[in-house]
Amino acid sequence: MSPTVLSAIWRQLPFFIWLVALWMLLWAQFTVLSLLTGIVVAIFVTRIFRLPPVELSGRVNLWWGFVFVSEFLLAVVRGSLLVAWQVINPARYPGTAIIGVPLVTDDDLIMSHVGVTASLIPGSLIVDVDRDRRILYLHIIGVRDAADIEAQRRSVMHWEKRIVRVVGSRTQVEKIRAAEEGRR
Repeated sequence: MSPTVLSAIWRQLPFFIWLVALWMLLWAQFTVLSLLTGIVVAIFVTRIFRLPPVELSGRVNLWWGFVFVSEFLLAVVRGSLLVAWQVINPARYPGTAIIGVPLVTDDDLIMSHVGVTASLIPGSLIVDVDRDRRILYLHIIGVRDAADIEAQRRSVMHWEKRIVRVVGSRTQVEKIRAAEEGRR
């Protein structure tokens, strides 16, 4: 095999492994048979549905990964409790809004991670993405005033910062730091 083919295989290996793991999670079976069928399905999917190769940054910061997962779990619990309270609170109807949140980084993978994270936290949902201008549009509930809208924007920007610190390149981390300094 040529070095370029080996390089391409090496770059796509994390996605291949993720497909196999996803297959095993979907079937809730962690057996040899599940592993083998997952490999077959991953080969089929990667050969039939060819996608352009995604360039990974090549770095994963485990400490920031732990921080991200911890904060994410707390945000899911907090969001669940807030949405439940908004549903059962007879005193007021929760306001809603659709907001646009500009992202700092221009990486499609980071944008996807931020969108998925924002959508998994109860109370917000991605409704549109403007890839060219790097804007995520969210539908949010529980809005009383402009301060709530700004708080939600800051929250999405916070998730972008966390995700970049976990898997972003050094250039993306510097971009996030510069944007943070500019907002102060």
